[in-house]
Amino acid sequence: MARYGMMIDTRKCVGCYACRVSCQMQNELPVEESFIKFYEKETGIFPNVKNEIIPVQCQHCEDAPCVSVCPTKATYTTAEGIVLVDSEKCIGCKYCMVACDYGARTQNHETGVVEKCRFCSELVAEGKQPACVTTCISNARIFGDLDDANSEVSRAIVRLNAQPLRPDLGKAKIYYVR
Repeated sequence: MARYGMMIDTRKCVGCYACRVSCQMQNELPVEESFIKFYEKETGIFPNVKNEIIPVQCQHCEDAPCVSVCPTKATYTTAEGIVLVDSEKCIGCKYCMVACDYGARTQNHETGVVEKCRFCSELVAEGKQPACVTTCISNARIFGDLDDANSEVSRAIVRLNAQPLRPDLGKAKIYYVR
């Protein structure tokens, strides 16, 4: 059984928002709702200034805190390690929003359901890549099986010494090259 994860190389990200827009389209989200947020980090002193763009979304954490606080078990982890939300069980209490250290959840104002990145699980089930990966113009994103040492994502994580965004918060399944 695969355990899916992603690597994002912030050195390649140009902040074009193609991943965000494709995610919104794939998930039929309104313009004001998004599962991907962008943070900018400026370092250095003029004339040697660097601007890093850091796309942040659900990290699909191992032992995800959002799963353990959900009173209806609407948030759950699949056998492949993807954290999902069952919209039929979600009561909109927002406990999961508070528990998420990455601020990766949003509430659909029409339905009241709390939503998040699903790693495009419907596409992955068909053997395809998540929408954010296929639309990235700079190939900053790689998706695949973290348990397969020969997968592209696993090899890239090792080769580029990618690390979770916040290793102090537990084991995330999105790794960053910074």
